[in-house]
Formats: sequence, structure tokens, C-alpha cells
Amino acid sequence: MRLRALLDTDALGLKLLGGEDELDRTVRGVMTTDLRDPSRYLSGGELVLTGLAWRRDAADSEPFVRLLVQAQVAALAAGEAELGSVPEDLVVACARHRLPLFAVHESVAFATITEHVVRQVSGERAGDLAAVVDRHRRMMTSGPAGGGPDVVLDLLGSDLDLRAWVLSPTGRQVAGPKDAEPALSAEVCAKLAAEHLAATRTGRRAPHRVPVGSTTYSLFPVRGRGQPPVTPQGARAPQGAGAGRDVRETVLSDWLLVVEADAGDWAEERLDLLYGVTQLIAVERDRRDAARTVRRRLAQEVLELVQTGAAPAEIAARLRVAAPVLLPGLGAAPHWQVVVARVEWEDGDEQTGRVAQTLLEEILVDPHATGPEQSDRIAVAHTGGEAVALVPLPAVSTEHDGSEAGVLAEALLESVREPLSAGLDGDGRVTLGVSAAVHSAEGLRGALEEARHARRVAAARPGRVCAAGHQELASHVLLLPFVPDDVRRAFTARLLDPLRDYDRRHRAELIPTLEAFLASDGSWTRCANRLHLHVNTLRYRVGRIEQLTGRDLSRLEDKLDFFLALRMS
Repeated sequence: MRLRALLDTDALGLKLLGGEDELDRTVRGVMTTDLRDPSRYLSGGELVLTGLAWRRDAADSEPFVRLLVQAQVAALAAGEAELGSVPEDLVVACARHRLPLFAVHESVAFATITEHVVRQVSGERAGDLAAVVDRHRRMMTSGPAGGGPDVVLDLLGSDLDLRAWVLSPTGRQVAGPKDAEPALSAEVCAKLAAEHLAATRTGRRAPHRVPVGSTTYSLFPVRGRGQPPVTPQGARAPQGAGAGRDVRETVLSDWLLVVEADAGDWAEERLDLLYGVTQLIAVERDRRDAARTVRRRLAQEVLELVQTGAAPAEIAARLRVAAPVLLPGLGAAPHWQVVVARVEWEDGDEQTGRVAQTLLEEILVDPHATGPEQSDRIAVAHTGGEAVALVPLPAVSTEHDGSEAGVLAEALLESVREPLSAGLDGDGRVTLGVSAAVHSAEGLRGALEEARHARRVAAARPGRVCAAGHQELASHVLLLPFVPDDVRRAFTARLLDPLRDYDRRHRAELIPTLEAFLASDGSWTRCANRLHLHVNTLRYRVGRIEQLTGRDLSRLEDKLDFFLALRMS
């Protein structure tokens, strides 16, 4: 439909404030927004409706209008209910950029305009698509009251018979159809997330089609803040905010829409519809990200106090502020753990703190929990190239082995290692360190240092995704990763190569015997039973080990050298 037709409809109550020469522009859709930068949700040709909540002063109008023009929208319609009239600075900005501007009378609901435009636009499409577009576009105007991603996915199921899910980059299910049976398994979610990360990182065109057994899934990226929209043909729009940004800034944080169907032969109209759905989901993602702002600010304040050596009383005061936000209803301040994460790229780019922050917020969510609410009790700050999480524990219990319960390093990565490894393969690493729980402000500085030391231990290990906990800092394992490679090779070769050569020539199993002997604390009887050998045979093998290496396995120093050599080999 043409912009001119909007003025001809009295029920819409629109008044033209500028852009009379541009009224023959075509309107292809409608969007309601009060975001300061809505460009990521715009694909071009929209009538943008706004209540002006984004405007704080006159200086805000120019950048807002400039973003709309870059996104190639058809026109802007501003409501009069908020300020009583459309501000002159907005009129001037629209005139400067030749963007048609309408005023919407306070008696007219945006939903009325949306329904009218959608009805006109969807009339050009055939069959069931018209009804679906109408319903989805109306939801865009309703904000949080629209029901979130679950409602969108239910509509896809009821109107187009498409089962669909929203997954996080680590494969956690954020939303899904209520009656989806069977549900996606954790293994399938991890595989789909891995394929999505790998495809996005390497620049493959969406939608990404992934066969899993006899089922084919199509993956649609839900673009992150500041990224340009994706056209139905899969190419990025050439203009708009975020054009040209490095995909590594968002690949580890953006959601994806999974559809149980092969989109390879879909018509352009249906692909366009699914990309519209991803825009709706992105709106909800932004709303939830905005809700994290307070928690992030609290974490940042605590982190700065801890790093600058502030008095424990001052830190404790901040924690008292943070506790009700992170744990509503909790009477007393909880115990806390610190988790440190770093994302490192092969080219040495160190500006990864925000990437690590968003990723850590996701990793710390229970992988078996659906929906976003579990992340509402996690506060993550970032400094330099690392992210630091302040994790509250309502109560610290003691496990049967005497260790304190809480965040465990390896457990954090157990369910996310596959997708993250695929997303980082050949290009980067994620390393995490976890502190012990502390129960007061005095312990936070030590916990932060402990988590950072543990992360460095994790960074010394092979693999794209690694973690280490505070338990490892009291062990020899802490020292081994920092031994230079040439020293490692020389040390292990001097002690173990003679035994390996002998085993190859005689199949004597001296290396397994040495390992069993040390594991048995030098007990001849226990070691012989473990290897199912006679004690005399064991004594012969140990004697041969001592003869070949010139060491004495009755001496503690030589036992320790062999133990370390085996660990480093």
C-alpha cells in the first residue's frame, strides 16, 4: 500500500507533519517501538509507530531519525499522548532527512493502525500467510503483553503446522511449543546449536539446514543488538546500524530459531515470514537483556570496589543492596562465589570482555532449565578482556565428601562444550575459573584472585573450552601447566623414554607397572594384587625400572619425579 492511502482513512486519525512529496512510498509492514535504536528489527519499507518514550531531550531526535533512514523505512508516525504534541526537533530532523512524518491523535491506538496496515499488506499474499502475518504483526505492538516467544511459536504451529523452538547459543531451550511431543532432546539441541555457531562463524548463508536422523531442521539466526537484518535471500542489508561488525562479537550470544522443516525449497514469502518471526523474538531478547542492566551494574560496582581495595564495610554495603535484587525474599546476605571467564581469539583481539560477559550469563544458567528466568539471579561484570560473575548461594551445604556445594567448574561446561567448541573451532577459546564460596565481603578479593588463578590453569590445558576450580589450586596440578614445553619434554624423556623403548622391544609393561606401583603408594602386596602378578614378578619389574633409569623407587624424591613425569607425559 502507499503512504497516501493512510491519509485517506479517517479512522486512523493521522496528520501529515512533513514529507508531502514522499507520499507515493510503498508500505510493506508496520513496527511499534520505543527503543532508541530499533534498526536491528527493520528490514525496510516499514511504517514505524512510536510513543516517543525514547526521547529524553531535543538532541535525541536527529540520531533516531538517521537510524530509521539508514534502515530505509517508509515513514514515521509519532503519538501525541506522551508529550501532547510532536516535538519540533523531531519535525525538523525528519524534514532534513526527507522522512515522511505523521502525528497520531491520542484517541487512536497504535493497534488500530497496525491492524489496518497489516490487513492491506497481507491482502497481497495468498492463503494462510495473510492470517499469520496479521496476527504476528499485531503481537509486535503489544510488547511484553504479547506473551513472548512461546506465543509466536504456538502460532507457527497452529497456522502453518510448523514445530519450532528458540535455543540459546549453548543449546539451552529458551522457548518451545506447549504441545511439542516429543520434545527436542538435550543431545539434539546441542548438535543444532553447534551447527548454528559453526555456520554463523564461517559466514554460511541462512537458513542453515541440519539433518538429524530422519528429520531436517532449518536454523534461522535471531540477530543480536546492533546487527543488520537478514533479508529472505540470506544476504545482510548493506545499510543500517551494525553493518560490517565482526560476527565474533555476537556469535556466542545470539539466539536461534529452530524449525522442524526443510526450508530449502520454501517460497520467498514463507522465508520472509520466518525472518519476521525472528524479529519478534529479537524484541523479546532485547527486553530481557535490558532487565539484566541493574544486575550488571551491581556486579560492576562490587568488582570495582574489590579490585581497588575498598574497605570490607563498603563492599558489604553493596552486597546488601545486591542480595534483594539477586535473591528476592532472602533475609540474610548469602554466600558468594566468583566465576571468571575469558574469550580469546587466535588473532590476539583483546576486546572480548562484553562477549565473555554475555556468554558467561548463559553458561551459568542451569542447562536443564527452560526459559530465561533462571538467569535473573546472576550478576556479571566485565573488565578488560574478562568477565567476572558474582554468583549468590542462598545456603552453602556440605556434600558427602566434605566439599562445599555450589558452582563446579567442569559441571558448568559439561552441557555446553560441544556447541561452543564448534563455534570456536580454529578461531578462539573459552576458559573459566571458579572460586570457593565465601561468606563475607572480606573474602571476595581472595575469591576473585582464586578464580583468576584457576582460569589461568584452565588456559594452560588443551582444548577450545576449558575450566578449572579452586580445588585444583592446592594440588601439584596447579604447577604442571606452567612448566615450559621444552622442560617437560626433557624431563619426561630422561625418565620414561628408556622404559618405553624397553616395553616396545620386550613387551615388559614397565610403564603400567610403574603407574600401578605409585598408585598403590609403594605397597608391594596391593600393587601385585592390582596387576594380578606374583610379588616376585613385581619385584623383578621394579628392579628393571630402577636399573634402566638409575633411580631408586624406595626414595620419596625418585617416586615424586616418576609421578610428575607420568602426569606431564
